[in-house]
Amino acid sequence: MAAFTWFLLGLVGPFLYALTNHIDKHLLRTYFKEDGVLTLIMYSAMLALCVVPIAFIFDSSVLGMGTENMLVLAGVAVLDVILLWAYLSALNEDEPTVVIIFYSLVPVLGLLFGYLILGETISSMQLAAMAIVIAGATIITVEFVSGGSFRLKWKTTGYMLIACTCWALETTVFKMVALEESVWRSLFWECLMLGAFGVGIFVLSRKYRNAFLKQFRKSSKAVVSLNVLNEGLYTVGNIAVAFAAMLAPVALILLLNAFQPIFVMAIGVGLAIFFPKFATEKATRHQVIQRLVAIAVTGVGTYILLASGAQV
Repeated sequence: MAAFTWFLLGLVGPFLYALTNHIDKHLLRTYFKEDGVLTLIMYSAMLALCVVPIAFIFDSSVLGMGTENMLVLAGVAVLDVILLWAYLSALNEDEPTVVIIFYSLVPVLGLLFGYLILGETISSMQLAAMAIVIAGATIITVEFVSGGSFRLKWKTTGYMLIACTCWALETTVFKMVALEESVWRSLFWECLMLGAFGVGIFVLSRKYRNAFLKQFRKSSKAVVSLNVLNEGLYTVGNIAVAFAAMLAPVALILLLNAFQPIFVMAIGVGLAIFFPKFATEKATRHQVIQRLVAIAVTGVGTYILLASGAQV
């Protein structure tokens, strides 16, 4: 029963994250074409403050956390900001499915950080599976162009390597603190610190403050509504993943992120068929096949990791 519980909780995150990926792309394409990435980060960071009172309601002892752990969670918030910046920058360069396939590297890095930070173990079978996942992710780094030539997606790849590293590291560090404290206390301080970064950008950067206010005045209702929905979905996903991480090893929870590109592609197809106005992806038949192959290969690697027990 416990295994079924963590599996369902672990799947909630990838599905909700997939929805937010398409909303992010729509926001960047429609409302944040100029100075979009950092402006959108400000919205996301400040809206994280909405979680603070909720966490306090569920655990009124949040203020009793030690200084050392608060500083660690401040570091987690920094990783969150870098993760958002890298992910949104990649999304500006490419389509949601392509970007999210790179997240298959997160469990690989999660195994590594679990080994280095939490003392978890890595078997030889898991090492082989990690190699398969890396090979699958490599497939999507190549873009075929006219004339039979190809080019490497350096920008998208670089941004997503940064994002994957931050995600795996912050999940591992968050678990380390949450095991000592609690999920709600950890969420309280992480979201408080994240909100402080958003406010800090607003106060200290005139350029992005003006861009934020300009966009708010221009289309505040649509932008705020979509951002609130987006952050709500993302936060619920984070909470589900955080509780799942308390029931199973970090790597097992991160392994379920392999379902995210499947969800992203399925939602993208659904949008293209039923809501073409909001469709966020355009792909040729060849590109679709390439993405499916990449998802399949990374999926095989993920399955082997899961089948090997991920005793990390």
